[in-house]
Amino acid sequence: MIHLKSALEIDRIRASCRIAAEAMLRVEEALAPGVTTLHLDQIADRYIRSQGAVASALGYRGFPRSICVSVNDEVVHGIPGDRVLQEGDILAVDIAVKKDGFHGDMNVTMKAGCVPPKAQRLLDATRQSLEEGLAACTPGQRLGDIGHAIQSYVEARGFSIVRAYCGHGIGRNFHEEPQLLHYGKAGTGRRLQNGMVFTIEPMVNEGEHETRVLDDDWTAVTADGKLSAQYEHTVAVTNDGPDVLSRFADLPY
Repeated sequence: MIHLKSALEIDRIRASCRIAAEAMLRVEEALAPGVTTLHLDQIADRYIRSQGAVASALGYRGFPRSICVSVNDEVVHGIPGDRVLQEGDILAVDIAVKKDGFHGDMNVTMKAGCVPPKAQRLLDATRQSLEEGLAACTPGQRLGDIGHAIQSYVEARGFSIVRAYCGHGIGRNFHEEPQLLHYGKAGTGRRLQNGMVFTIEPMVNEGEHETRVLDDDWTAVTADGKLSAQYEHTVAVTNDGPDVLSRFADLPY
């Protein structure tokens, strides 16, 4: 069952996204070689709590931290800890927030210092693939149109789309229907309707799309050890086009 959101509910989700985006900015400002991923988690958690909100990830199905930080070949669900970031690392920072009963979710891949050209190309392609998916979020389109737009863009640039993880509906629950694949065939899947709210969060690999999960039962890494990147926004489908709830004119995301 997909719950179509009212204007009030969409505003509540946007408010949670705003806190996530502000926390993201504080993480990015603190990011530098020599910093631990746990330090970044603590910065985000402190800010989220200061806004009277909670981190959606903390305790979710036993996840032990407030944000996910996935470094280099880590695809998703990286657990912040004592890992010290090195010059040239890339890290996907996933921040989700719950405030006043509603969740908002976003992800940005950041850089520790200067990164090699191949990593920058991966980041650029991943970020633009998200834009390609967002552009397809209009009533009458289908979920498969979004996945097809993302996959086509990514594969044309020699990268691959992770298939093991997907976007999801969001609102009163952290994860709701519909599930949104970042690959697929145009003209397939559920038709988009005004009031749908979901995340689009393509994970793009430098090499093959296969992944495996580490012994911590959370961190997914690329099977071939090559780099992975991710960007994510929460978006509402409206009759006026996509309303990106986690994007703000005064913030870089």
